[in-house]
Amino acid sequence: MLIKVTTDELRPEEAIAAVASPAAGAIDLFLGVVRDNNLGRRVGYLVYEAYPSMAEKVMAEIAEEAKATFGLEECAVLHRTGRLEIGETSLLIAISSGHRASAFDGGRWLVDTIKKKVPVWKKEVWEDGEAWIEGPESMGMQQAPAGLRG
Repeated sequence: MLIKVTTDELRPEEAIAAVASPAAGAIDLFLGVVRDNNLGRRVGYLVYEAYPSMAEKVMAEIAEEAKATFGLEECAVLHRTGRLEIGETSLLIAISSGHRASAFDGGRWLVDTIKKKVPVWKKEVWEDGEAWIEGPESMGMQQAPAGLRG
């Protein structure tokens, strides 16, 4: 299983190679890409912060749960931190399974669960301001990095 939090550019080929299996009839790939707008505001760029070792531990636990729940062959979960420009990939998930239905279902569940539980925080930056807009729902801002707390 490939699990990684990094400041490096995320490469789909790396994730696909990590989940490839002779038993897999499907590989599902998800790229979370920085867009230029949110809630009617023009976004200039995003900044992601994380506790890498903690985030990787939680990502691995979630990936293991996805494998067991959806009968997946393998999972790769990569999250980027630092400043990301419009069009860059912040989250890359690849999963393999015997059939496409479990690949699609497992992939969607994996993305949604990672967004809710992994200790990664996202700041949107606009022309006229910025705000931390996402973090794991289960941990709250009291456990966010010191620089993130209000």
